[in-house]
Amino acid sequence: MERSEEEWKERLTPEQYRVLRKKGTELPYTGKYYHTKTKGTYRCAACGQELFFSEDKYDSGSGWPSFVRPCKADHLEYSEDEKLGYPRIEVLCSNCHSHLGHVFEDGPKPTGKRFCINSICLKLEES
Repeated sequence: MERSEEEWKERLTPEQYRVLRKKGTELPYTGKYYHTKTKGTYRCAACGQELFFSEDKYDSGSGWPSFVRPCKADHLEYSEDEKLGYPRIEVLCSNCHSHLGHVFEDGPKPTGKRFCINSICLKLEES
């Protein structure tokens, strides 16, 4: 999905643009979906691609919604991120290349992964 930065600015709220397109982050414990237990599918707030299922969401205590796996492996892309001075793995939507959050190797079984995602990057489609 190709859009100019001007198109993204028109399509997204200023805060969504800051996080999704400029690789920002929400303050911990403030996001809309941090405590949500509603069943459904979490989609990319920028383009609508399916990203995570509610059954794979868990409370990691990190301050952001956390998931053990994506709904489909090819719906995410990864990039090295050393912006904070140490290596992390950035998570991006594979359709629109928007920043979503990061993935860490300290999650629960069965994957051992913690996909730590900004609420503002998600839109929950309830089931």
